Amino acid sequence: MSLADAELCKGSTTDSDSVCEGSNPSPAAKHPDCSAVRMFFYHQPKRNGGTTMTKILFVCHGNICRSPMAEYVMKDLVQKAGLEDQFEIASAATSTEEIGNPVYPPARRKLSEHGIDCSGKRARQLLNSDYEKYDLLIGMDRANLRSMYRICGGDFAGKMHLLMDFTNRPGEVADPWYTDDFDTTWRDVEEGCRGLLQKIIKKAVV
Repeated sequence: MSLADAELCKGSTTDSDSVCEGSNPSPAAKHPDCSAVRMFFYHQPKRNGGTTMTKILFVCHGNICRSPMAEYVMKDLVQKAGLEDQFEIASAATSTEEIGNPVYPPARRKLSEHGIDCSGKRARQLLNSDYEKYDLLIGMDRANLRSMYRICGGDFAGKMHLLMDFTNRPGEVADPWYTDDFDTTWRDVEEGCRGLLQKIIKKAVV
């Protein structure tokens, strides 16, 4: 099944790397509604045995709440669209605080409520080499983007974006770490992932 033929399922699916304060935010973060966001579409995804392969890495601070939620929501959407062989989806942390730890239990429960299994996922840190490997590196908030810039040495190919920039309400994915409000985080993550997948599909049709 090609991206052009795919239709999204309408049902519900969602310190060691401190950043230099002088780092510039992503163009998409500064102007989420402007043409800078469209830099994403200029990057040609890699091909895997003749099949277009889009590689996406979701990133947050610890890789135990928001970014794994985005990883598994996106995998669920892609699976339901019949596009598993055209995507590689993963997530990572900008910090070392949670490396090797599983998904935070409330986040795991929220995914489970929607029939999504994230068992086996362990937090890992974003690497400089991930910039070359992935077509898109998607942060949950602006602090994530600054850390991503720091670790990857910038964003010369326009691969870094905020997840919520792919929605009608650009901003940051709500952080449930201090609020325990995983419902709002779910809403943000699901909406962002749906918007991102729609953009990718539309690009294939253009």
